[in-house]
Amino acid sequence: MQQTIGAIALLVPDYDDAIAFYVGKLGFDLIEDTRLSETKRWVLVAPRGSSETRLLLAQADDEDQANAIGNQTGGRVFLFLHTDDFDRDHGQMLANNVEFLENPREESYGKVAVFRDPFGNKWDLIERR
Repeated sequence: MQQTIGAIALLVPDYDDAIAFYVGKLGFDLIEDTRLSETKRWVLVAPRGSSETRLLLAQADDEDQANAIGNQTGGRVFLFLHTDDFDRDHGQMLANNVEFLENPREESYGKVAVFRDPFGNKWDLIERR
């Protein structure tokens, strides 16, 4: 048996703002953007070269969901973006005004730095050893 995680839902305040950040600033691919109703869309994005897990950009549709935007993990790093060239991607992200919360650091598992999307979600950018 083989299983994979196909998508992870990420609450966002607005579909188009989320696409602008993930596709425009991080360079992710827009995999799908399908209108499901007057207010709901199925929006999938993924890092370039990724073949399995996608992010489902889910626009909050009630107060409870809106209150959880940026804090789906209680303030911890939520998502981990692996790269084959930390310096290249870190430099491009800085050029695109992505907010890093720390300087790059070397850890036993690789080079890493925490960044935040404009909605408050914390990410690790990691080049694994």
